Amino acid sequence: MNLEKWFSNFRLERVKLGPKWANAEIAFQSADEDAAWELYIEMLTRIVTQPLPAESGDEKTALDSAYSLFPITREVLRRHGRATIEFTKVAIPVLNQVVRPFTAKWHKASLAGAFGDDDKCREFRDELVTLQNELRNYNRMLAEIAGVEDLTDLEQVEGE
Repeated sequence: MNLEKWFSNFRLERVKLGPKWANAEIAFQSADEDAAWELYIEMLTRIVTQPLPAESGDEKTALDSAYSLFPITREVLRRHGRATIEFTKVAIPVLNQVVRPFTAKWHKASLAGAFGDDDKCREFRDELVTLQNELRNYNRMLAEIAGVEDLTDLEQVEGE
């Protein structure tokens, strides 16, 4: 299957690939599966795929958790090395095109005191829900790559 179709199958429409890569065939190997499993478990247990009820949690902590996907993914890629090139073709565009716009916007806003403003906190949480929906789709993709049963929807997600 080509890379663009792979993203489309998991409703990650925001990910845009250059013409050379959109039609590139992708075939995951054992190292890709192992890397996908590691990231899948990290995401399954983080706020990026779990609800943040309005009456609990902390916006800054949620932002930090979303940002942590960068060093976690880098470490997974380093540890598994060049054998994970197919997984890398999936992970990097998601980080750069889905996660980065959210973290960049809200990091700057948090430095300016946004999390002391109730309206900004509501806006953050609304945008977090959108990010969570996209990252649950990504998590489903990771389960598929890893060749494991997808547990993304094991628990009822608020609002669904």
